[in-house]
Amino acid sequence: MKVAFIGVGNMGEAMLSALLRRKLIRPNSIWACDIDNARLAYIEKKYKVNCAPDISNAIGDCEVVVLAIKPQTLAKVMKDLKGELKEEQLVLSIVAGKKIAAIKKGLGHSMVVRVMPNTPAQVGEGMSVWTATDAVSKKQKDMAQTILRAMGKELYVPDEKYIDMATAVSGSGPAYIFLIMEALTDAAVHIGLPREMADDLVSQTVLGSAHMTKETGRHPAELKNMVTSPGGTTAEGLLCLEEGGMRAIIAQAVIAAYEKAKLLGE
Repeated sequence: MKVAFIGVGNMGEAMLSALLRRKLIRPNSIWACDIDNARLAYIEKKYKVNCAPDISNAIGDCEVVVLAIKPQTLAKVMKDLKGELKEEQLVLSIVAGKKIAAIKKGLGHSMVVRVMPNTPAQVGEGMSVWTATDAVSKKQKDMAQTILRAMGKELYVPDEKYIDMATAVSGSGPAYIFLIMEALTDAAVHIGLPREMADDLVSQTVLGSAHMTKETGRHPAELKNMVTSPGGTTAEGLLCLEEGGMRAIIAQAVIAAYEKAKLLGE
């Protein structure tokens, strides 16, 4: 499999490095293209992949062309790509908020996969939600799946509407978790724990809790109840969170992010 990356920012690099780290593709089978020449030089030096400042040279005979660019540059990139893509090439887009219909129209190309990855992909623990046009073959879906699994877990959805929903949950979700971790750490420091110790306590607690949920298969409410003794410290802390409206605030955040994702798509 030969893959071209149009854009090698944080997510583009995460995908590229994951494929190499898992030895799913050789460096000489990857092409990278970016408007930032310094960034391109860095990628070439670090990963020993092929680099080209010109899009037409980058995509060549690659089977998959990954659009890993910012939404505001998509129009220009599509203009440059239009007429350059071969009929059998698969376009895999991770451009936030941009719908398949707009990409198909802008490229004049029907074989498109749209993906919503998230930032933990940078450490191989990502969650990618994706869908594809009817023109995408089984072989091409397998190639897309291979690329996404290199970054962590992937989930295919039959309807594009779920991509915007995933954007609000798994796409934006890491930021919610990081905010909670920051708040827990600051609270721990406030009550007297050294910051380094607080960092370790919080990060391992979040990691362990996530693993426990996956490994046991139990509902989070059940696991929460296992920690909560009647009249104990956890019950007291949970009461404060409930009185503060934590559930409602999280729900509002997800709904707001979802509405914004839909707006960006329009």
